[in-house]
Amino acid sequence: MKKDRRQFLKNTVLATTALSISPLMGNASILKENSSANMQSCNQLTQDYYGEGPFYTANAPVSNDGIIVPNTEPGTRLRITGVVKNLDCTEIIPNTVIDLWHANDAGDYDNSGYHLRRKVSSNSAGFYSIETIQPGKYLNGSSYRPSHIHFKITTPGFPTLTTQIYFEGDTDIPGDAAASITSGTYDATHRIIPLTSNNGVMEGTWDIAIDGNGVLGVSDLHLTNGMIYGVSPNPFTEELHINYGLFKPSKVKIEIYNLAGQLVANIEEKQLEAEKYTAVWRPQIAMPSGMYFCVLKVNDLQVHYQKIIKK
Repeated sequence: MKKDRRQFLKNTVLATTALSISPLMGNASILKENSSANMQSCNQLTQDYYGEGPFYTANAPVSNDGIIVPNTEPGTRLRITGVVKNLDCTEIIPNTVIDLWHANDAGDYDNSGYHLRRKVSSNSAGFYSIETIQPGKYLNGSSYRPSHIHFKITTPGFPTLTTQIYFEGDTDIPGDAAASITSGTYDATHRIIPLTSNNGVMEGTWDIAIDGNGVLGVSDLHLTNGMIYGVSPNPFTEELHINYGLFKPSKVKIEIYNLAGQLVANIEEKQLEAEKYTAVWRPQIAMPSGMYFCVLKVNDLQVHYQKIIKK
């Protein structure tokens, strides 16, 4: 496998293919740089030092579309997506219940109702999505707690794990008793996620590795099989370009799934050599706007994905 991948990275002259799929020109150093940027180790989910804290309310309503707040909610819009995986990240886990709650823009919790409290589930392809606002901060003693979202995560037939996520660049993380822990049971290192701005919405990706029975391989398999290097433009309206590569000769599929985990488009299905390629998706005009997932399958194994937004 390593030999195949090295050969792929050295290949700078790419053959021409027809119509909706065509190779991209590039050199070995660029490919290595892009690969390093996309590689993520399998980081098992850890508990948060503060547990569920004092503000949890049971029996939160279910959100089927992952939207937690109305459009009128004050604050910076925040969208988080990811995939739920088993502990060695070789399988995805559908139907995982994610019970979440957080403070509003002013740092206050709704302790009498269910505002900013919802349950969402990973879909049949293991994906989940939430859209809310970035939580405000509140005093904890003499210092502010960093912005955070609480999660209680339950895979079918397994115990619940309670934790919190934080956001890179938050100046209150180093002084926080929970967010600053970098090892052991309450290690928060991989629960501090980067955010990027996309048309005024802050976006982050957080994949969850937790105990559970999964199906269909996913995630780090892209390091030896193939990967999606990028999708553009994103958001898009009429046409989406999907740049991907294979590290060894393989049967490849490019598929599009909606938030419910339903297959809505099969863009590519063919045998290809170890190269970089571009696939083009031109959805039907009637395709609803919203979030979708672009999935790369290699030899029928789901190895990588990117979230996409159709305007």
